[in-house]
This record gives sequence, C-alpha cells and structure tokens, in this order.
Amino acid sequence: MTAVSRVAIAGSGAAALAAAIQLADAGVTVDVFEANTEVSAHGSGITLQGNALRVFDRLGVWDEVRAHGFPFEGLTLRAPGPDAPVVAELPNVKTGGPDYPAAMGMYRPDLARILHERAVEVGANVRFGAKVTGLEQSESGVEVFVNGESAGTYDLLIGADGLNSRVRELIGIDTKPKPTGMGIWRTFVSRPQEVEHSELFYGGPVYIAGYTPTGEDTMYAFLVEKAEDRSAVSEDEAKRIMHDESLAYGGPWNSVRADLASGSRVNYTWFTSHLVDAPWNRGRVVIIGDAAHSCPPTIAQGAAQSLEDAIVLAELLVKSDALDQSLWDEFHARRLPRATAVVEASVQLGQWQLEGNREADAGGLIFGIAQKMAAPA
Repeated sequence: MTAVSRVAIAGSGAAALAAAIQLADAGVTVDVFEANTEVSAHGSGITLQGNALRVFDRLGVWDEVRAHGFPFEGLTLRAPGPDAPVVAELPNVKTGGPDYPAAMGMYRPDLARILHERAVEVGANVRFGAKVTGLEQSESGVEVFVNGESAGTYDLLIGADGLNSRVRELIGIDTKPKPTGMGIWRTFVSRPQEVEHSELFYGGPVYIAGYTPTGEDTMYAFLVEKAEDRSAVSEDEAKRIMHDESLAYGGPWNSVRADLASGSRVNYTWFTSHLVDAPWNRGRVVIIGDAAHSCPPTIAQGAAQSLEDAIVLAELLVKSDALDQSLWDEFHARRLPRATAVVEASVQLGQWQLEGNREADAGGLIFGIAQKMAAPA
C-alpha cells in the first residue's frame, strides 16, 4: 500500500518527471500540469554527475540517456593564451558508483524528451498549457486549480515548477532566488575531436571559460562573467560579445568562435541561489527541485540534486502507509543536508572568484562535496 493514490505535479522538468515516473510506475494516478505548451525544446547542454546517472537507471531511462549523451571521466584545467596550456588533469569522483561514468554531457532538449516519453509510457498523464493557479487544502486532500478552474482533489500536490515556483508562493514560502553576481553566456556548437571531457580555463577577461562534450559531434561552451543587464542585447550582438570575450582563449575555442561566426545561437542568464529551510511541505503540498533550492553550476550538481529530491520523495510515498509527519521528517533528513551542502559550496566557489581569492582551496571543496554525493541519497 502506498501513502498516496492520486498525485498532482506542477512542472515538467527533471524533478517533476522523475517523481511522475516513479509514482506512476508504482500504480499511483499521476497528473502532471505544465504551463508551457510543449516539451521544452530550448537550452544548450547540461553536465550530469554520476549520482544523476544513477537516478536515471532507477527511472528506466539510463540506456537511452547514455545513447544520447557523451559519458566521460576527468576534468582538464587550462590557462588563457593562444596555446591554451594545460595546468592540471583532475580525476572525477564517481558519485554514482563504479557502474556509471563520472559525468556526462547532454543536449537539454534530448533529456526533456526522454523523461517525458518515459513518464507517458508508465502511465502519467501530462497536460501542457496547464498552469497551477490555486489550491485549497483539507484534512483529506488538496484541491488543485489549473488555469483558474478546479482540476480535482488529490492526496498530494508536488510543486516542481522551477525557480519562480507558483506553488511555492501559494503555500506562503517567500524565499526566492537571488543573483550571485555572475552571468553566463552559453552556446551549442560542434565538438572538436580533441575535446573528450569538460575543460575549464581560469583567468583572463572572464572568470571561467569552458566547454563540455554532449555527443559525438556536439558540445556546449560557456563564458562566466560579472553579471550585467544583457536584456536589450540582440542575437547578433550576443554572438559578437561571446566571440570577443573568448579571444583570450585558444585551443578548441578557435572552433567555438568559427561556429559562432557561422550561426550558432547564444543565450545569457544570471547565476542565482536560494535554499528553502525545512519544512519544504505545507500539509499536503511539497516543493522539490529548483522550487526548493538553486545554485550556480560551479559544481554541476543542480540537476542531480533535483533528481534526488524526486527519487527520495517517491520512494517514501511508495513504501509508506500514510502521508504523516514521520514521512516528512525522513524526507527532510535525507534531502536538506545534501542540498544545503551543494548550494553553499557552489555559492562559495563563485564568491571566491568574485573576490579574486587566490588562496582558496577550490579543489578541496569540490572534492569534498563529490565525496559526500558518492553516498546514495
């Protein structure tokens, strides 16, 4: 017997669909409500650590994810300059255990499609153009309102509706993402054959210049700068800015610049951070993923933490007989310390760069977090 028989989920990102897959596969009736009109086709690449890959295996999508991504081991640090000299070759901790690669790069829309297809396959009902706009709780359930009208009463509403979560707002949590002071340019480009894993350039005109392979022929490249208001920048100007800011970096960056000149698209966002203190639930409504926590991608653990939220919550809902305080206590005990460690470390790494702190032990901090994440959530 499960703690719930009917669940509504707001959002259709990784956390939302991971929860939907596990619950629907266990026989729970699941309705997913997504405000957008279709599966996300936007974005460049994403870096997935081993503990995220371990979750994909539990969801039954690991084989397809692996086929559409680029698994790799190790991390190269380079210095600025035309020859892009290698400063260090660092091993990755296998946070997913010995059965999975240390990390993998992937095209974000491919991941969104795979998770959506799996959710539908196991019986989740996914509705697009359906925004959760209200809720009313009682002792026995939560009535969910979608596009202003009642969608029915559920045992639980999971708010996995992202950084600007409407569900978070509806249950009275006022914690919101705040800028950290950094912004990132991203582009999706062709992969030079010599790029076999993530590489980062520290120093030069931006804080970090890097790239990660996402497939046999593709990779995403990024530049991290001091946050600026780029809202009025045109597409052509954005390409020019990214091109010019990358001129201090040689090696594979020459190929990136060639792709920018031939039409590769560019996007820009600010790094943000937030962490909702426990409890993440208010009665029969709970927030997970980016609705509950976010951080700069300096450790590349954001997606993994969202997926872990979903998998732990679903596991507890399936194995428990009641949606009671003991379930919520176990959920928060298993999730809050891990999410807190990742958020705090990710923000600290960025802050050291903003301060120009050359004495900081960034490598030690990254390795320490990886060691923590290697233990299953």
